[in-house]
Amino acid sequence: MEPTATVQRKKRILSGIQPSGTPTLGNYIGAMRNWKMLADEYDCFYMIADLHTITVRQEPAKLRAQSTQMLALLLAIGLDPEQNVLFFQSHVHQHAEMAWLLNCFTYMGEMSRMTQFKDKSAKHADNINCGLFTYPVLMAGDILLYQADLVPVGADQTQHLEICRDIANRFNGLYSNVFTIPEGYYPKLGARVMSLQEPTRKMSKSDPDDSFIGLLDTPDVVRRKMRRAVTDSETEIRYDPENKPGVSNLLSIYCALTGESMDNVVASFSSKGYGDLKNAVADVIIDTLSPIQTEFHRYMADKSYLESVWRTGAERASRIAERTLSKAMKKIGFVAK
Repeated sequence: MEPTATVQRKKRILSGIQPSGTPTLGNYIGAMRNWKMLADEYDCFYMIADLHTITVRQEPAKLRAQSTQMLALLLAIGLDPEQNVLFFQSHVHQHAEMAWLLNCFTYMGEMSRMTQFKDKSAKHADNINCGLFTYPVLMAGDILLYQADLVPVGADQTQHLEICRDIANRFNGLYSNVFTIPEGYYPKLGARVMSLQEPTRKMSKSDPDDSFIGLLDTPDVVRRKMRRAVTDSETEIRYDPENKPGVSNLLSIYCALTGESMDNVVASFSSKGYGDLKNAVADVIIDTLSPIQTEFHRYMADKSYLESVWRTGAERASRIAERTLSKAMKKIGFVAK
């Protein structure tokens, strides 16, 4: 009799994105465009992290609109809701419950060392709330609820993954193995896209409007922002991030979106000026964003479909989250329902 083959479970990836504004071209090149390719190899959960957004005051109608738009954008970049679990964090009540449990296994000193708390406190000095202080615990709960094996992390998120691992190990040490200890997922990223106005800093949607390209920027807006992009007082087009960060950033964007090598691109612009480079980069950005925007508007016009996606996603996410939450609560000693 032939032995039964063991089916290997796909490793699970969880990634969250806040609906606090339209993602930038940097978000797309650095991470989002690769997400649709992960479903073949991984069990992927993509969470619209709306609970995280309220550490900063939000206008209710705007938050609702941006959350719906974010879901439409995830679909527009090619995420199949049959293959991927797409959901709103606030629709899965286990996130808030797990955050409370984990708060009781996290130390004040650990939270006070989180660099993003210091940065955001300086930026929002009139609203330094407890959620801002403890949101890394909510983030840990997000990850641990789904027994995620892997979490995509950038340089600014490694500290959050470390505290998540510390909390999980502490809990497991007390109550045996409840949580999977997540590892960082470091994909082959595209170029690190920098601010158009301060090219020594990463492009961010929280910066002034002319500093970034949003995924929903119209062709006219893209061209205007590119015309205003900072370069330098020289005229030579060469890749030199240290001495020519603005020009180098434009070259990196061009290479990332066309797939051409840096040497070939630099050679093709050898007899041209900065205006030519800016126009060419604008062209490839528009060519990249136009089909995404077309799909986005198609999904936004079909609210009933969007609602079916978020309802199904929440149901799928809740089933897994509840198993983990119930296990953790039983281990702590709560009376079962």
